[in-house]
Amino acid sequence: MIEAPKLPTPVRVLNTVGRPFERLLPALSLDPERLELAAQEQTGLQDFGDDRYRTGLERLTADLDRQGLLHSLGRSITRRRLIGTLAMRLQLQDWRKRHPELKDEKVERPIVFMGMGRTGTTILHDLMAQDPRNRVPMTWETDAPCPPPEAASYDSDPRIAAHDLQSAQVEKLIPGFRSMHPMGALLPQECVQLLQPTFACMTFQITYHVPEYSRWLHEDADLEGAYAYHRSFLQHLQSRKPGRWVLKSPCHLWHIEALLAEYPDAVCIQTHRDPVKIAASLTSLGTTLHAMCARPAPVHEIARHWSHWNQVAYDRGMKARDDGRVDAGRILDVNFQDFMGSPFETIRRIYGFAELDFDAETEERMRAFLAANPDDKHGKHSYRFADTGLDAATEREQVREYQERFAIPSEAL
Repeated sequence: MIEAPKLPTPVRVLNTVGRPFERLLPALSLDPERLELAAQEQTGLQDFGDDRYRTGLERLTADLDRQGLLHSLGRSITRRRLIGTLAMRLQLQDWRKRHPELKDEKVERPIVFMGMGRTGTTILHDLMAQDPRNRVPMTWETDAPCPPPEAASYDSDPRIAAHDLQSAQVEKLIPGFRSMHPMGALLPQECVQLLQPTFACMTFQITYHVPEYSRWLHEDADLEGAYAYHRSFLQHLQSRKPGRWVLKSPCHLWHIEALLAEYPDAVCIQTHRDPVKIAASLTSLGTTLHAMCARPAPVHEIARHWSHWNQVAYDRGMKARDDGRVDAGRILDVNFQDFMGSPFETIRRIYGFAELDFDAETEERMRAFLAANPDDKHGKHSYRFADTGLDAATEREQVREYQERFAIPSEAL
């Protein structure tokens, strides 16, 4: 059964004159101007760069206030998170102004995995990271990118230990979260972390109950500007630690045209799995994440949310291929069941599609990683489709065209 984790009851803090916590709410304001001022005070910097991020910030905070169901502790956590994201934006902008040569850094032929959660993208990304010729964005460097990582100290940077300490706190707050989503400084990070400072990013969609923000993100947001920022982030990270980028995120499924407009030479790998099974898993993950900062929205509402937006992504991707806006030959389709049955045959297909050499040493590294990291290393993520409140037959019919087109077998629910 999908249940929200039991969190500590928010403490009713008193101020120095005995007034309840609610009197301190102005200090927890999510007003965009207050957040920006706090980030500027924290960093001593003023310039946020291109102001296109402001629309997303305004949309997000408005929806958090209106529908986010934030409790007092969650409001404090969210405010710190948003200020931290704005502070990162200030620092990246400042570094770029002091190092204008970054604009000349070339990001060539990135390999981009795009698939819904639970379709194998995480393990594929981890395996590709075992090839020393590949460059994957690590969690520690995307969380604290300034100054850019140095090749000589890349494996011993003090930011690694700092991030692992923070990850341990998350596990204490949400016991068992690692079984749903692995955490660690030395794990490859998704592109959502590179897009987060644009505030046009689906990380907020899965972390919070923000249905209006989600609609804006997938229907009206300026993803052209967001992907330009994505490139600038990669330029920053590779400036002192170069390599061939291997990236991944489900967010690209909704915005593949914007991705390819920014990276016309990208090598795209789309992973496929039973979409009805995926909806149940995302419902479980979303329910858990929402509970960290809010009174959780009803499970059935979260399930309907993911059912709808996943369907939009599937239909949008097929239509983009059909009408020629996206060249289908630019995308390698990988079936999750095929990958699980023959992982290294799939890896060889990917390397061949990217026109790269897959040598014996790289395969040995990958096999060693798989042996050291079994699927249940941090426990199993358990969930039941029945708890979503969705009708299996209706859901199956909605995704029938997608399943038939990519020969995706249905799984037991």
